[in-house]
Amino acid sequence: MIKLNLRLPDDLYDAAKALAASDDRSLNSWLTAAVRRAVESSGTPDRPGSDPATPAPLRGSGHPRRH
Repeated sequence: MIKLNLRLPDDLYDAAKALAASDDRSLNSWLTAAVRRAVESSGTPDRPGSDPATPAPLRGSGHPRRH
């Protein structure tokens, strides 16, 4: 098993933690299941027929460009 440090915005962390608790799971277990569903789903969010619950990939790094 691989250890991974994941940085989440505060609001996303709070939402994921609440969903994990409502599913009676640890946050780690819930995130693992969410990633597994995303990986195993057919299609991609950018293509017709994809799972609408799967978020679209982020564009860029999420950081402002340096000049």
